[in-house]
Amino acid sequence: MADYRNLLVSLDGNIARITMNRPDRRNALSGEHLAELQHAFVTVADTAATGIVLAGNGPVFSAGHDFADLVDRDLLGVREMLRLCTKLMHTMQSIPQVVIASVHGLATAAGCQLVASCDLAVAAESAGFALPGGKGGWFCHTPAVPVARAVGRKRLMELALTGDAIDARTAESWGLVNRVVPDAELDGAVLDLLSRATRGSLASKALGKQTLYAQLDRPEADAYAIALEVMAAASQTEGAKEGMTAFLAKRKPVWPD
Repeated sequence: MADYRNLLVSLDGNIARITMNRPDRRNALSGEHLAELQHAFVTVADTAATGIVLAGNGPVFSAGHDFADLVDRDLLGVREMLRLCTKLMHTMQSIPQVVIASVHGLATAAGCQLVASCDLAVAAESAGFALPGGKGGWFCHTPAVPVARAVGRKRLMELALTGDAIDARTAESWGLVNRVVPDAELDGAVLDLLSRATRGSLASKALGKQTLYAQLDRPEADAYAIALEVMAAASQTEGAKEGMTAFLAKRKPVWPD
C-alpha cells in the first residue's frame, strides 16, 4: 500500500482498513485528504480484498470539509473540491468490495455524507450525526444527497434545516446506520457484519452491489427492467451455476472466484 499523509491503509487477509488519520483536525476533509481517500479506495479495489472498513482516528469520525482549505478558494476552486468529494462517494459505491463505516464520535456534514455513502455502517453509542450547515452560513447541499436516500424526506429536512445532531440510536432508527453497539464492541460488530456481507461468490456480490445502486431511486418499472436483465445475464455465470448445482446436490458450493 502507498504511504499517505492523512490516512492509514492496511490489508489483513480479505479485509482492508482505511483509517482517516488527522485527529488534530478532527479528520476534516481537505483537498489532499479527499484525493488520498480516492486513491486508497481505487487501489484497494484492485486487490483481493472482499471488504473495506472506513474508520477514523481520534475523538471524531470526521468533521466534514476542512474550512481552512476552503475559505480562500474561489468558485472554481470550491467546485473542484466538491467534485472530488462527489467522485469519492461514487467510487465507494462502484468498487466491487463491500464498504462499511465504523463510526465513533461525531460524523458531520461531509463526514455524515461519507457514512451515508458506505454500503453498511455500524456506530458506537458515542457517535453522533449532523448536517450543521442549516444553522450556519454554508448549507449542506451535497452531504444531503446520500443522507436523503438513507433517511427519507422529512428526516432529511429536520437534519438539514435545524443543523442539530442526532444520536446513534436515532440514526439507527432513521436508517442512517445498520446498528449501534457499545463503544468497546464496535470493531467486533463491524467485522461480524462485514464477514456476513462478503460471503458467497465475489463476482456475484460485485455485480449485485453495482445493480442495487443502479436501480435505487428509479421508478419501479425502470428498476425492474434493470434488475431483470442483469439477473438473467448473471444466471449464466460460473458462480450462479455452482450455487444452483450445489443447492440441488445438498453440498457446500465451491466458488470459482
